[in-house]
Amino acid sequence: MGRALSGYAGLSLWHATAGGSWEPRPRLDGDTEADVAIVGAGFTGLWTAYYLAEADPTLRVVVLESEVAGFGASGRNGGWCSALFPASLASLTRLGGRDAALSQHAAMRATVDEVVRVAAAEGIDADVAKGGTLTLARTAPQWARARAEVAEARSWGRDEDDVALWDADTATARLRATRVHGATYTPDCAVIHPAKLVRGLAEACERRGVRIHERTRVTAIEPGRAVTARGTVRARHVVRATEGFTAQLPGSARAVAPVYSLMIATEPLPETVWERIGLRERETFTDHRHLVIYGQRTADGRLAFGGRGAPYHLGSRVRPDFDRVPRVHAALYATLLDLLPVLRGTRVTHAWGGPLAIPRDWCASVGVDATTGLAWAGGYVGDGVGTSNLAGRTLRDLLLQRDTPLTRLPWVGHRSRRWEPEPLRWLGINTGLRAMTLADAEERLTGRRSVLARAVSPLLG
Repeated sequence: MGRALSGYAGLSLWHATAGGSWEPRPRLDGDTEADVAIVGAGFTGLWTAYYLAEADPTLRVVVLESEVAGFGASGRNGGWCSALFPASLASLTRLGGRDAALSQHAAMRATVDEVVRVAAAEGIDADVAKGGTLTLARTAPQWARARAEVAEARSWGRDEDDVALWDADTATARLRATRVHGATYTPDCAVIHPAKLVRGLAEACERRGVRIHERTRVTAIEPGRAVTARGTVRARHVVRATEGFTAQLPGSARAVAPVYSLMIATEPLPETVWERIGLRERETFTDHRHLVIYGQRTADGRLAFGGRGAPYHLGSRVRPDFDRVPRVHAALYATLLDLLPVLRGTRVTHAWGGPLAIPRDWCASVGVDATTGLAWAGGYVGDGVGTSNLAGRTLRDLLLQRDTPLTRLPWVGHRSRRWEPEPLRWLGINTGLRAMTLADAEERLTGRRSVLARAVSPLLG
């Protein structure tokens, strides 16, 4: 069980270039007591620990991690700290009303700047640049979706400072991709080096007295305690912050579906190539296709690019060999060349992946059960870099029994219904993923909106 020490640096581009040592912190050694026990040393767990320790330095906060801080999605993601939230404003309105939905959106926008602020305040050099997100429209149906998205935003009172519609010339001045009809643009995204951020955050927590035990797998989360093979942490509150690895906890196999997202990164590109690509502000980029893609220009001049398409594995299995799927990585490279032919012949130096957590209704949530003392946050559907920070601040207020604007947001206390049992879960998720792939191909060939996508979209949120 566990990964050889030398293997941590090989998990992704980010792990390989984070700097510092991946030597694990000491394991838990026997039973102990705390005020708050946190299971998982990714962004959710560490942000929660950070804000709790900042708010009340007398709190005894213990974080338990089965591998090392930043092992999971927090160290492997696309490096977007964005205001994206997986549930729509309409869905949030059904939970708490229109004003509450807009408050959630405003809180997500503010979260981007909060992450940037903390990184600077703690001296974490995470290669941060706030260049926003450019979402290209490269087919007629994509252009229709772009226009509809902006019209929908305006109906909620969201102006051009929130999301703007750009014509083809304006869009290609930022990113010289092929077949561009136009784009939407939001300033609410910063690129980061995720492994540098999560490792620096762990150190910031320790400076505030938080204890982090690595290579300590939690086998059960129960009221008042987190159980491991090496001892039990007894605490008034136990926080589950396990995201894509949640299904490995007893009784949680249907809580979220761990679906893999994969990435590649090129060798550092010469400035002459970047002059032909653009992204001078280090904007993040994607397009309006159904099956998500995402990219960024790294601080050391690489192009890091990822997307969905890897299969969901029966029984919510999560295994290291699922991190690399040559077929999907090859498809990502082909997609990248279709976007930016100037990259043809460029060497891919890193290929990796990892699981993200998808709740059945695609709505992330955060909460505390006052009866049991158990708390949770997650279900970010790949939008976790920013959302986890909002979760950490919200859990701080909930655990300290503060009534604040954050504790009144509509995602607080929400519980998604469980996924279907197998094999229905496997059939439904993989059918949906395949359908989105086929829908994108259909739209590219016909120039018309896919009927298939309309039929299957309810399966995928």
